[in-house]
Amino acid sequence: MGTRGASGDSASQGRGKDGDRRVGRRALLIGTAVAAVGTAVVARDELTRAWWRVPGVTKPRKEGEVDHTGARWVAASEANWRLADRPDDFGIDMVIIHVTQGSFDSAVRVFQDPAHGAASHYIVRKDGHITQMIRELDVAYHAGNRDYNERSVGIEHEGFVDRPEDFTDEMYESSARLTARVCARYDIPLDRDHILGHVEVPGTDHTDPGDGWDWDRYMKLVRAAAAARTATPA
Repeated sequence: MGTRGASGDSASQGRGKDGDRRVGRRALLIGTAVAAVGTAVVARDELTRAWWRVPGVTKPRKEGEVDHTGARWVAASEANWRLADRPDDFGIDMVIIHVTQGSFDSAVRVFQDPAHGAASHYIVRKDGHITQMIRELDVAYHAGNRDYNERSVGIEHEGFVDRPEDFTDEMYESSARLTARVCARYDIPLDRDHILGHVEVPGTDHTDPGDGWDWDRYMKLVRAAAAARTATPA
């Protein structure tokens, strides 16, 4: 989110829906044999991703199913995300923290608006309630950067970047548990290289979560939630 409200990526996302830069995935291969193997791998990778874009082809999924226990499902507009098969087609190695620059209800409304062009996977309310609007296996248009969208889970937080009082104890604790579980699912390291703010995404013009977001506190809560989950397996 940041300066425009409700992951206000509609301007940047609108240029390419999924972000404003495409990061190439092909490496330069030296030697005929290596090149042949590399080409085969790339071709298979591209074919796998293309398969999920064929009209009428979808990965089996249950309507209203959530990835985070206790979350409430409210579907975002299909214009604000794209079908994928993560982590099989795109590996997930980041969690990106956003602030809505508005109320919880307004964030839900804009994520349901096909004209907005952006949405995150989750929204965390001030009281700690979590709403999921996009499945983690799908690519949400939330970061303003195609590569980062494909590799991340986006989590919005109700409030304003210049009002740290909006970030309640309940919000920090609930969000930390969510992030810890996402990281456990995809083996994401619990550090600031992999859990980052929207402002840290290359090419973004957003400022969230802002100086009022207590990163030291948040990371301690994330690690504590991960340790508690390890000590008491579900």
